[in-house]
Amino acid sequence: MPIPGSGLAKGLAVTLRTMTRRSVTAQYPDVQPELPPRTRGVIGLFEENCTVCMLCARECPDWCIYIDSHKETVPAATPGGRERSRNVLDRFAIDFALCMYCGICIEVCPFDALFWSPEFEYAETDIHELTHERDKLREWMWTVPEPPALDPAAEEPKEIAAARKTAEKLAAQAQEKAQETAGEKPQEKEDDA
Repeated sequence: MPIPGSGLAKGLAVTLRTMTRRSVTAQYPDVQPELPPRTRGVIGLFEENCTVCMLCARECPDWCIYIDSHKETVPAATPGGRERSRNVLDRFAIDFALCMYCGICIEVCPFDALFWSPEFEYAETDIHELTHERDKLREWMWTVPEPPALDPAAEEPKEIAAARKTAEKLAAQAQEKAQETAGEKPQEKEDDA
């Protein structure tokens, strides 16, 4: 059976312990915090990779991404070729007053045009100024940290392994043809099947 008032004594003991410790205050504007590498601050735009596919705007659950574009005709690269048309980005804006920082837009971007930046100092006095255009998003792109180094013990991706095997096979075939044309007999391979 607990002693009456033991809970109060435990609570006061915790309070006294905390009161005797020295407080640690981060002087925020003068001392910047050390943020973890995967901090979700704002979204940076690498405009050169954007193909105006609109996947980010369609998949955004908050509809906070605004994209405008137009089509331009690109002349044929070779004589007799046909002209191509391509999308040109006119406006790319994100309304951070609506954004819930879910990262879906970054995940669905097939061309790596959107990245997380650890910047978090973008407060405004007016909520309408939280819609940032592509120039501001471009500035945040240069604060994006480098991706972490690959794990040397990780297994090779299946796509790269398949491409490497195909390249080795083609190189072996080319070597056999070169030996045949030189008049040498190609070496027989043993099948382990």
